[in-house]
Amino acid sequence: MKLINPIRADILKYAKENFNTEPDHPWEKYPEHIVLRHKDNFKWYALLMEVSKDKLGLCGDENVDILNIKCDPILIGSLLDNNGYLPAYHMNKEHWITIVLDGSVSSDEIFNLLNMSFEMTN
Repeated sequence: MKLINPIRADILKYAKENFNTEPDHPWEKYPEHIVLRHKDNFKWYALLMEVSKDKLGLCGDENVDILNIKCDPILIGSLLDNNGYLPAYHMNKEHWITIVLDGSVSSDEIFNLLNMSFEMTN
């Protein structure tokens, strides 16, 4: 049985408690991919995925959990200078950013960015 990444679990709990969002699993082939979307306009504000590190340009071929969020383009430039942030995987790299959920980015920072993404997509 696969262990659930505690950061992933915290994100889902935060989304439920703060935005009343239930996880959406739109791809049967990828049950570990979860979309977080607004209830009223159905726009995505976050995407949780499990991806091979080599697909992200990281060393190794083991899987890692990531979070894609919408972000201010000006902020993206400065975030990419820090550990745990990558250009958006499979999303518009000008408006989205990927956070590697390996502990290199604090939960507080993730939640602040999740709030911003929620507001930007509302």
